[in-house]
Amino acid sequence: MSNPTNDNANAAAPAPSDFIRDIVAKHVAEKKYPRIHTRFPPEPNGYLHIGHAKSICLNFGIAREFGGVCNLRMDDTNPTKEDIEYVESIQADVNWLIAGWAEKELGLNSQSAIGNRQSAIPQPFYASDYFDQIHDFAVALIKKGKAFVCDLTPDETDEYRRNAKESPFRNRSVAENLDWFTRMKAGEFSDGARVLRAKIDVASPNIWLRDPLLYRIKHAEHHQTGGKWCIYPMYDFAHCLSDYIEGITHSICTLEFEVHRPLYDWILENLDLPRALPHQYEFARLSVGYTVMSKRKLMELVTEKLVTGWDDPRMPTISGIRRRGVTPEALRNFAYNIGITKYNGLTDVAVLEFAIREDLNKNALRRLAVLRPIKVVLTNVPAGKTEELDAVNNPGDESAGKRQITFSRELYIERDDFAEVPPPKFFRLKPGGEVRLKYAYIIKCDEVVKDAAGNVTELHCTADLDSKTGGATAGRKVKGTIHWVSAAHAIDAEVRLYDRLFTEAEPDKDGRDFKSVLNAKSLEVLTAKCEPSLKDAKPELRYQFERLAYFALDKDSAPGKLVFNRTITLKDAWAKEAQKS
Repeated sequence: MSNPTNDNANAAAPAPSDFIRDIVAKHVAEKKYPRIHTRFPPEPNGYLHIGHAKSICLNFGIAREFGGVCNLRMDDTNPTKEDIEYVESIQADVNWLIAGWAEKELGLNSQSAIGNRQSAIPQPFYASDYFDQIHDFAVALIKKGKAFVCDLTPDETDEYRRNAKESPFRNRSVAENLDWFTRMKAGEFSDGARVLRAKIDVASPNIWLRDPLLYRIKHAEHHQTGGKWCIYPMYDFAHCLSDYIEGITHSICTLEFEVHRPLYDWILENLDLPRALPHQYEFARLSVGYTVMSKRKLMELVTEKLVTGWDDPRMPTISGIRRRGVTPEALRNFAYNIGITKYNGLTDVAVLEFAIREDLNKNALRRLAVLRPIKVVLTNVPAGKTEELDAVNNPGDESAGKRQITFSRELYIERDDFAEVPPPKFFRLKPGGEVRLKYAYIIKCDEVVKDAAGNVTELHCTADLDSKTGGATAGRKVKGTIHWVSAAHAIDAEVRLYDRLFTEAEPDKDGRDFKSVLNAKSLEVLTAKCEPSLKDAKPELRYQFERLAYFALDKDSAPGKLVFNRTITLKDAWAKEAQKS
C-alpha cells in the first residue's frame, strides 16, 4: 500500500520533530528527490506488535507530513516461516492503525504510486514480486566477479567468517559460478548444499561484509509464488533491491540494522544502477516494560498455549491491544509522543497506559455496572415502584447527552463498597453509615443480613427520598458516592479483567526465562450486573464502567451473551503498589 498526502491536511496536523524528520526536511528543502518515498517492510512470520506501531507511524507519518508516499511491503523471502495468515493480519493491523488517521486527520487516499492499486484495506507490495529482478541482479554480480557459489556447509561458513578465512571456492571463475548458480535455480541440489555469496572482504572488521550470503536453497512452497523458486534471496540482498525497485528514498530501520548499512550500500553501488539510490537510516526500537517484543518469544506464548492466541488481549500485538479496546488514536499518540532517538532504552509501560487513559477519558461512554454484586433492599421504597433518573453519558462532552436509568426498591452495589468493620477513612457504606447512590439518593445501612456461614448476603437500607441528585432538596452532602444497578432491570455480562502479562518490568532480563515471571492474575473472569442500555453495546464504542475501568465489547459476544474486556483501569494500581513497597 502506498499513500500520497494532502497539503491541507498537513497544515492542520502539526508533526513531531526528531533527527530523521530533520534529515527529510533538509532533503525536501534541497529538492534532493522529486518526492519523499518511505516503506514499512514487515516479515509475515508473526503478528505485528506495538514496536511495529512505532515504525508504522514513523514511516507513514513522514510520508504524509512531507507530501510523500509510503509502501506497505511484505519481506517474504523465507517461505518456511511465513504464512498467508500473517500477511492478512499485517494488512488488517496497518489498516486499523492508519485508516482513520488518513481519512479524518490527513485527507490521504489509498491509491498506489506503483501499480495504481486501490483498496479500503492496504494492498501490500511483496519482495517476492521482484524475485525475477533480484535473481537478475545476482547474475549481474556474478558476471562482475563480485559473487560466487560456495559449497561450504552452514557450520563451515560460519566458522570461516568468524575466523576471517577465505572460502576455498571463492576464486571460481565467472563461468563456473554462472553454471553452479543456474543449476541451483534448476533444483539440482538439496537444501544447504550450496549458497551464493558476495565477494567483499573476509577480513573486514564488520562481519556482515565478510563475504555474506546472498542466496540459499530452500525447496519450499511460497505463499505468493508457489513452487516457482527453490532458491530464495537473503534479507540483506532482497531488502535494498526492493527499496531501489520501488523508488524508496529513505529506508528507515531499527538500530540493529546499522551494522548492515555498509552491505546495503555495497550491493546497490556495485550494480551500476541508473536511478538515484535509496539510503538507510536507523532509529532505536521500542521496548516497553512488563512485556516482550521478540516474535520468537511471542510465538512461544502462543504455541505453548500460555495465551489464547496472537490476539489475546494481554499480548503486546496490535491485534491483541485492539481486541482489548485500545483505540488507534491512543496508539498513534503514544507512538508520536515517545519520540525517535538513536539510543535503545526501556519505555515505562505507564507512558502507554497514560495515552490509553487520556484517549478513553475523553471519548468513552459512561455506564453503570457492578462486577461483584451484593443486594441492597431499600425498605422504605414500595415494591414494584420504579423511577427514571437522568445519567450523563460523558461529563467532558455535552454533545454526548444523557440517558435514563431505572431506580427501584432492590439494587446491586459492589461488594467492596460495603465493609462491616471498615478501615479508617472508609467513605463508602457501613452499618449505620450513609452513602450517595450515583445519580440517585443518599441511603443509610440499617441491617446486615448473613447466611448460615456468616457471609453477608444482603443489606437493608433506607433511602432519603428528599436527597435526589440534582433535585431542589439535594443540599445534604455525604462523603461517599457509589455506583449501582436496579436488580430487576440489570442484565448479565461476562467481564474479563485483563492485567499486565508479566510481574517484572523486564521479563527476560539477564537471560532469565521470561515465562517464569508470567502474571498468574493477568486474567479474571466475572459475571457482572449491568445497566440495560449495555445490551445495545457496539464493538466500535468504548465504555467506562463508572468508578471501575474502561471496557470494550469482545468479539466473543453473541446475541444474548455479552462479553466485555477491561481495556485499562481508571488509575495505575501498579504504581500505587510500588509506592507501598
